[in-house]
Amino acid sequence: MKHFLDIHKTDPADLRHIIDTALTVKKSRAGRPKGALDDDLPLKDHMVALIFEKPSTRTRVSFDVGVRQMGGQTMVLSGSDMQLGHGETIADTARVLSRYVDLIMMRTFEEDTLLEMAEYATVPVINGLTDRTHPCQIMADILTFEELNGPIKGKKVVWAGDGNNVFASFAHAAKQFEFDLVFSGPPPLDPEASLDGLYSIERNPQTAVEGADLVVTDTWVSMHDPQSARERRHNQLRGYQVNKTLMDQAKPNALFMHCLPAHRDDEATSEVMDGPNSVIFDEAENRLHAQKAVMRWCLEA
Repeated sequence: MKHFLDIHKTDPADLRHIIDTALTVKKSRAGRPKGALDDDLPLKDHMVALIFEKPSTRTRVSFDVGVRQMGGQTMVLSGSDMQLGHGETIADTARVLSRYVDLIMMRTFEEDTLLEMAEYATVPVINGLTDRTHPCQIMADILTFEELNGPIKGKKVVWAGDGNNVFASFAHAAKQFEFDLVFSGPPPLDPEASLDGLYSIERNPQTAVEGADLVVTDTWVSMHDPQSARERRHNQLRGYQVNKTLMDQAKPNALFMHCLPAHRDDEATSEVMDGPNSVIFDEAENRLHAQKAVMRWCLEA
């Protein structure tokens, strides 16, 4: 049973295999219509459940399209469609779904929900996002960097902003892919303590990005944050905005990433997001290719 639950729970050799597969799969589809099937149809006759307790654009579309391109079928389920954690236990839901589908992707709030699903499912489970981590996004980011700038091993990656779930997966990736990760953000928004030792801290963003090969940020506020929290976050993070002045301190060929959706001219200016160093839409596309490789790995297809 191969679950893809987190980057630090996956062997580095397997992570490298997934990235290499993703690049090969992407190259093989160059110039083909989006709806064209892959030549080898690795998911032919497979059914994949896509569970969304949280709203989604990129995760939903990229997984759905990826399964279809590989010859499989999808069943998209929202929290309101299911008894998940309410009238039925997560364990029982996992057991039942495993009788119907070959693979489960889950985008949820609590990490424990995902882990319980994986514990009791008899088919592979993929982490599509939790409040704690977002491994599929970071696999797409690694793919994007290496596609454009070569191996990420030994490179300097700087995160500006909130030490959130996306940062957590970057921290896990820093160890597994052997790159240097610098966090630049205010102390109240430091990453969780379990990530200590996987990154360094530089509070001054101008100093942090000196010599950076990659600069990354994320939205300052969650869709679920109340207005008071939004205002507080803006006050805390205003000095960590990624703008042209900040990017000019990085290497000339440094890439800029943001996993989207973005609040333009908050965490990053439109000048940067639409500028020559930005690869935000390459990132978005590469969610498709990276996740196809993850699914292939899970199913050994």
